[in-house]
Amino acid sequence: MVSHPANHEHIDDQMVKMEVNLDDIPGEWLGYVMDLLFEAGANDVFYTPIYMKKNRPGVLLQLLCSQKYVANIKKILFKETTTLGVRYYPLTVHRLERKFRMVTTECGPVKVKEGMYNGQVVQRAPEFEECKSIAQIHNIPLKKVYEMVWKALGSEN
Repeated sequence: MVSHPANHEHIDDQMVKMEVNLDDIPGEWLGYVMDLLFEAGANDVFYTPIYMKKNRPGVLLQLLCSQKYVANIKKILFKETTTLGVRYYPLTVHRLERKFRMVTTECGPVKVKEGMYNGQVVQRAPEFEECKSIAQIHNIPLKKVYEMVWKALGSEN
């Protein structure tokens, strides 16, 4: 694999998807485990409700990480959850180039993340925390802030 800076479009073939089924874990533990997994290098962690043997409700914990973090993440899963086994397999991820730009709205500037594919913008996402802050400061709905960002982006074209 060729090494690329994190913000350049590239194919990452050193990724692993890991997953465990959990049917006997308190819900409070799940947020704690998620935090530990992110701290240990997970790129993404998510939970899905599932039904297991004998129709027991459970949770499917899935995560994506680089191969170099597998051993440490496996240790966390065994020590901090109720699982008796971890499934993991190699995965390839195509990462878009990411650029950030400032957009000026009537209530202030907002950073917007842009996803680039073959040099073209294909995704845009305002930074949530900045939008939330503007909504709170100006006492306006969050969706209004997003509308202002989209309007400002439209007027730039």
